[in-house]
Amino acid sequence: MSMVMEDEEDLSAGVSSLTISYQQKIRPLLDAVDKLRNLDIMKEGIQLPSIVVVGDQSSGKSSVLESLAGIKLPRGMGICTRVPLIMRLQSCSDKSEAQISIEFNAKKETIKEWDISSEIDAATQKIIGDGKGISYIPITLHITKVGAPDLTMVDLSGITRVPIAGQPEDIYEQITDIIMHYVIPKESIVLNVLAANVDFPTCESIRMSQKVDPKGEWTLVVVTKSNKAPEGLLEKVTVDAVNIGLGYVCIRNGIDDESKAEARRKEQQLFSSHPLLGKIDKEMVGIPVLAQKLMRIQATTINTTLPQIYNKIDDMLGKCQSELSCFPRHLCNPREADVGFVKLLNKIKESLKKIIILGEFQQFPEDP
Repeated sequence: MSMVMEDEEDLSAGVSSLTISYQQKIRPLLDAVDKLRNLDIMKEGIQLPSIVVVGDQSSGKSSVLESLAGIKLPRGMGICTRVPLIMRLQSCSDKSEAQISIEFNAKKETIKEWDISSEIDAATQKIIGDGKGISYIPITLHITKVGAPDLTMVDLSGITRVPIAGQPEDIYEQITDIIMHYVIPKESIVLNVLAANVDFPTCESIRMSQKVDPKGEWTLVVVTKSNKAPEGLLEKVTVDAVNIGLGYVCIRNGIDDESKAEARRKEQQLFSSHPLLGKIDKEMVGIPVLAQKLMRIQATTINTTLPQIYNKIDDMLGKCQSELSCFPRHLCNPREADVGFVKLLNKIKESLKKIIILGEFQQFPEDP
């Protein structure tokens, strides 16, 4: 038991080393972006950099996110992610218990790590109700934990064409609309999750991301289930038939009863000693490599886009201040507002008198 704990501490220290160089510089910027997201600034037409996680149903999206965050997410038949799940991951240096909170519909509460799955299910139920459809209303999961990479990711519904278990007939169209809403902005980083045992060019998630990013300039692919379909995987990720500009990372899916340390140890062993998977470049395999790549891509995107975001907000603020300046300056307290309201009523009274009693219509031309 003590040996397993030591292994987990060693692994956490190794993963934490990936974030040390980013925490002081990137974390404040990422917090600023998250605050803007909480203010719903995207509704004003200002796009924010986001890592958008997409994939066909059963592609292994949940396994990827669980491995990155070190938590358990809802599992089951059909679509598990029925609303956008924004995961804000943050590393901490001490060994204290993970700090986790869930936020939706302007409410935020602290939860325990072992309650994450049930709390997400409950929040989804409150947002959608008894229906089997999906919603644009997001759930935000804040996770501060030793060894977590500093990332903010948006997990979306797995793509399915065939409605099952009472799902709406247009479920594919609903999912497509939400995915496009998140991946169309060029500020988005698309994390496309593909299973190793499928033909990459025929995957729905690839087709969708190629509509907005045909050259794959802001798309990164993570290949799951590598241990279940090793044949031909090397060729798939080196030939690159689907134009993935940010590259590929192959991972081994963990087993439910494995510890995080055990899963990573077996993953490292798999890509080191397997006769086929061992030939893949070590810079293209493993959850630690994926975490490092995502943090670097995220840092680059934030540094590139934040000045543009600042300028857009500044322009919008200037327009709002200009509009506010048109309002009467003397209405700065309730008493002066009452006086102004009485004056307005008197003007309306005089206008009605001219129209009804004096019959003076020339000041009030008819609308064209």
